[in-house]
Amino acid sequence: MGKKQVYIYRSFERFWHWMQSILIFFLAFTGFEIHGTYSFFGFREAVRYHNIAAYIFIGLIIFAIFWHLTTGEYKQYIPTLENIKAQLNYYIFGIFRNAPHPIKKTVLSKLNPLQKITYFGLKILVIPLSVTSGLLYMFYRYPSKHGIAAINIQTLEAIAVFHTIAALFLVVFIITHLYLITTGHTPTSNLKAMLTGYEELDDDNETGDAPSGNKIEENSK
Repeated sequence: MGKKQVYIYRSFERFWHWMQSILIFFLAFTGFEIHGTYSFFGFREAVRYHNIAAYIFIGLIIFAIFWHLTTGEYKQYIPTLENIKAQLNYYIFGIFRNAPHPIKKTVLSKLNPLQKITYFGLKILVIPLSVTSGLLYMFYRYPSKHGIAAINIQTLEAIAVFHTIAALFLVVFIITHLYLITTGHTPTSNLKAMLTGYEELDDDNETGDAPSGNKIEENSK
């Protein structure tokens, strides 16, 4: 079966992906410095840069939510258990035997079952936990016109622990993601797709066939 270049990742999708990656890397880098793992910016500057990056990250999240809802792309992340066993077998065994990928990527279904579950967990659990705990930590004590106001929290320890756990989950995801992007048709094909928007798909997927294989009519018809 032949291959064809298909425009699968839109401009904002690629922008959001790369900005999110850069911000997560920077937040992790400054966050671990704040924890005293090493010294690069210095504690005070690391905190300042971490907070600035956090606000940018929250702004990006708001825009991404709006984009996903208005374009319907949120449907890409709805979890499914269908074909999950085949996908697990591929990652555990098949990928080392040059077996064909069990799930065909299409414009309407860009993620395999494991990716859907992972990204859904990130968007619903890990990132909200990271953002919420970070904001609580930042505004535990803050200036107001009446002096110093405080959220009614006895200690920051639990908040710091939850924030660190969320950060570690994000770091593990990034490391795993960096490995998995090398598992395409070639080691760099997935990376190129997220840079250009175009990916090499089977000819019968060029119109964005549904996972079931039913054809979707082209707009020109």
